Amino acid sequence: MMIRNGKLEGFGSFTSSRHRLTHQMNMFQPNMFDHTQHNPLDMMSDNDLARISNTVDEFDSKSGSEYLEGGSGDDQADPTTQRAKKKRYHRHTQHQIQEMEAFFKECPHPDDKQRKELGRELGLEPLQVKFWFQNKRTQMKTQHERHENTQLRMENDKLRAENMRYKEALSNTSCPNCGGPTSLGEMSFDEHHLRIENARLREEIDRISAIAAKYVGKPMGSSFPLLPPPIPSRSSLDLGVGIQGGLRGDIFGGGGDLLRSLSGSLTEADEPVIVELAVGAMEELIRMVQLGEPLWVAGPDGATEILSEDEYMRTFPRGIGPKPFGLKTEASRQSADVIMNHMNLVEILMDAGRWSSLFSSIVPRAMTVEVLSTGVAGNFNGALQVMTAEFQVPSPLVPTRESLFVRYCKQHSDNTWAVVDVSLEHLHPSSPPVSRCRRRPSGCLIQEMPNGYSKVVWVEHVEVDDRAVHSIYRSLVNSALGFGAKRWIATLDRQCERLASVMASTTFLADPVINNQEGRKSMLKLSERMVMSFCSGVSASTTHTWTTLSGSGAEDVKVMTRKSVDDPGRPPGIVLNAATSFWLPVPPKRVFDFLRDENSRNEWDILSNGGDVQEMAHIANGRDPGNCVSLLRVHGVHSANSSPNNMLILQESCTNATGSFVIYAPVDIAAMNAVLNGEDPDYVALLPSGFAILPDGPTVHGGGTAAVGSGGSLLTVAFQILVDSIPTAKLSLGSVATVNSLIACTVERIKAAVNSDST
Repeated sequence: MMIRNGKLEGFGSFTSSRHRLTHQMNMFQPNMFDHTQHNPLDMMSDNDLARISNTVDEFDSKSGSEYLEGGSGDDQADPTTQRAKKKRYHRHTQHQIQEMEAFFKECPHPDDKQRKELGRELGLEPLQVKFWFQNKRTQMKTQHERHENTQLRMENDKLRAENMRYKEALSNTSCPNCGGPTSLGEMSFDEHHLRIENARLREEIDRISAIAAKYVGKPMGSSFPLLPPPIPSRSSLDLGVGIQGGLRGDIFGGGGDLLRSLSGSLTEADEPVIVELAVGAMEELIRMVQLGEPLWVAGPDGATEILSEDEYMRTFPRGIGPKPFGLKTEASRQSADVIMNHMNLVEILMDAGRWSSLFSSIVPRAMTVEVLSTGVAGNFNGALQVMTAEFQVPSPLVPTRESLFVRYCKQHSDNTWAVVDVSLEHLHPSSPPVSRCRRRPSGCLIQEMPNGYSKVVWVEHVEVDDRAVHSIYRSLVNSALGFGAKRWIATLDRQCERLASVMASTTFLADPVINNQEGRKSMLKLSERMVMSFCSGVSASTTHTWTTLSGSGAEDVKVMTRKSVDDPGRPPGIVLNAATSFWLPVPPKRVFDFLRDENSRNEWDILSNGGDVQEMAHIANGRDPGNCVSLLRVHGVHSANSSPNNMLILQESCTNATGSFVIYAPVDIAAMNAVLNGEDPDYVALLPSGFAILPDGPTVHGGGTAAVGSGGSLLTVAFQILVDSIPTAKLSLGSVATVNSLIACTVERIKAAVNSDST
């Protein structure tokens, strides 16, 4: 046996002297001990053990480099040889150890040259230096591992104690509703309690509503209906001349075919699938906001970004499945800074009514079908709800797009939120499919900015069958200006400006007609309702059925009727809605300026009978001079049924990068005076008419206006006219002919006026 490096070679290193001796004796006599025999070490006295331990410790304290190389097991067994060799052993001096310790701190792994130099300075052989450094590195490694093990053991004990504390706390919780133990899940105790309270309050509301309905005489819906109200069957209107299959439809009906077919089929088993779909859609939306080229490429106008479909399929191979046959992809991205607090914007997006009001020109109808989660911590973080909505371009020549989707809201940091939509039609596919529009993950990322502003990045990604779009609108729709992200962002920016104007409390009131803040707010509120009413009745909705009246060589006029009963905001009776769309070889701004100018109104407004139009009041509600609300008065108008100057005209004009509106409605003077005094404007009866002006496609620099898509305008003219004040009266063919003639004459006057201005 040979001793080297402070160890008994062949037996490893030992942590105590006694253990080393025991192991050594076991190695030499493996069968010496059995269950009936005693260990010789146990039979030794304490003095003997101490003497043996000191001897072994003396070996441990010496460096391996102090012993000579060579020697067989037989030589070491010879006592004479061992005594001869033992005289040649020596310890390192304190100076040598200090110098090697200092060198070790600087360089734990010296090379041959360094070992030779250090050995020469200390009077040691290079091999002795090498062995010392090896032993030192082993010692440091052992100490480090021992310290690390101690730290891990302490951390493990701490985690074990914390885990036991949490288990004990959870085992003591109970359901506040039934008193039993609660189920373990993601829902917190407070959230569970709030959900139970919310359900109780909802039941109380339904009970009170049922009682009130007995006295009011009509049902009152709950907060979140699972199904739309029943839609009355549409029958042919009784015309005085008895036309078969005549005008049909109701301007304000219930939900469309998609909602009726799909919303009722959602079950509790679908909820986990919907949640998983929403989480995946949120992840995809965040990545689509963050990624640039080659996923996004510049659009035709150079400002909007268009999605590369091939790159999208490579980046997101799973998604909600392959694109259905017959559908085409429309996907775009746009960003802007808007004047609205980020939390206010999140609240609006998660409320179907406020959302459709904010985007009334795009979303004429929206409804919450079911709320799956209201979020946590008193905000919308984690809110999840199933919704249905119609999306429109303001023209009867472009069919609306109806979609059933889940909307998911999530907070990503202290000042950043995301809201995403994704379609649910594929959960219960039908043949043939009811919906021809499918929303892939679409939505916006909202980031808080200084001074009440928010940065919004909008992604709009749909798959749609657009074959029913009229040819003059196809370029607009294909360029993503009709339903794309640029229109959403431009509309949001404009509406935020409008809301900021309504909420402004320090506006200087120099107008003699509007001399108080309450009157100003009431007038703006009345104008907002007028705009929403116009936008909800101008498109080719699945709820509204249009009938085409062919004119003599002019554009087709589409009409529909409705009966207004018990609606304080509309005059009672039969209302005829007529609309037509056509192309003008004139830029949209020129058309907009012409139609909103009161000085040129008598050139196209037949009902003014050539009278002079004067602006009595003016409220600017945007950066552009064209964004304003005006109160007009027509002078010199006489009719058999009215005295002169007994009517005013409320007009709002608004414009943004994707379109413009000029909307107006006649208002009784007495009602308008009440509004200007700050009274509630909801009871003022309005029948709005007006114009929607859209570009005929993306801007083409240097191009002419000889054809659609070359810089012209798409103009929609829409009238709402009360043809009979008795709701039960029958509609006469003469009334229809009169409205048809009125709108056709207006179109001809506009064409003549703008074309003469452009020449």
